Amino acid sequence: MTASASGEEWLSDYARHVRQQAIKYQVPGYAFVYYQQGETPKVYVYGKTHRNGKAVTADTVFRLASVSKSFTALLMAKLVEEGKLSWDTPIGTLVSDIPFTGQGMDQLALKHIVGQSSGFMPNAYDNLIEADYPLNKVLQQLSRLEPICAPGDCYTYQNALFGAIEYYLVGEGTSYHRQIHDQLFVPLGMNTASAGKGGLLASKEWARPHIAIARNKWREGAVESNYYRFTPAAGVNASITDMTIYLQALLGEFPTIVPPEIVDTITTPRVTTTRETYRRGWREHLNDAHYGRGWRIYNFDGHTINYHGGWVKGYRADVSFAPDFRSGYVMLMNAESNMINTTTAEFWERYFEHAAEKK
Repeated sequence: MTASASGEEWLSDYARHVRQQAIKYQVPGYAFVYYQQGETPKVYVYGKTHRNGKAVTADTVFRLASVSKSFTALLMAKLVEEGKLSWDTPIGTLVSDIPFTGQGMDQLALKHIVGQSSGFMPNAYDNLIEADYPLNKVLQQLSRLEPICAPGDCYTYQNALFGAIEYYLVGEGTSYHRQIHDQLFVPLGMNTASAGKGGLLASKEWARPHIAIARNKWREGAVESNYYRFTPAAGVNASITDMTIYLQALLGEFPTIVPPEIVDTITTPRVTTTRETYRRGWREHLNDAHYGRGWRIYNFDGHTINYHGGWVKGYRADVSFAPDFRSGYVMLMNAESNMINTTTAEFWERYFEHAAEKK
């Protein structure tokens, strides 16, 4: 893609930088998009779906890993708006036959699950997910765990606890897969997006996972089922075309499907995430960091960025948007490369510098 006459040399320079980084770190493939409201989305792709596979395209489907949590927050907000759930729906309603007995757990509610403030130690029982324990067994283990703080009082990132959302929806005669398909993917026209392992494998074109075996060396691996059992936490799949539509929705372009007030609800800062301000590649820019509901909210050099990253075996993903600037950026990658840690921060550094120069 070439720079336009409207001053997008900065973007072409950035795209060259990313490609050089991918070559340096031997990343198999990636796709990224920069979207500025009112302009044509700028999509860049690189590499292959796997060693002997096809070239990555704008319609190549990747796993989103924990970026799925941002979709879950949006879905929950829609169900709350429709009166089918409340942010105050207690854990006892979500998993009525698995009593959570820890101190203060009678206060644990949907808002704390989606808002990563349950009070459980961070990443509680991720080891059981990775050992491929079934959903109900992991929830039973969680139900007996003593929290380290009261719900809502501290930031404690979780994956397993998101299983309570799937558990509840199945008990209601539906599923996360069905709800996100009907509530978001179909009405938004995200035609290659899906939830679950089956959805990925059924995609017309999809990027295979590449697992680190040494520094900057990757081995194509099998798609694992473990985190797909906890789909609300890490089970959504999408192409960069789909993610462009997602950015447009988050920026208010489909208000009947994704009302702006819903986006405001899930991106309102609610709990401090101090450790985020020390992230490599980001720390020189982050003045403040919080978690909302399914989103991280960063103060990046004085500007608000709503962000979430994802990492699951063989894939990395980043989604971010600057609401005050009506712009967004997504990167999807079929390797576990830390390259993405710096490329996303680098994008926003260059974007804000360019925006300042235009004034």
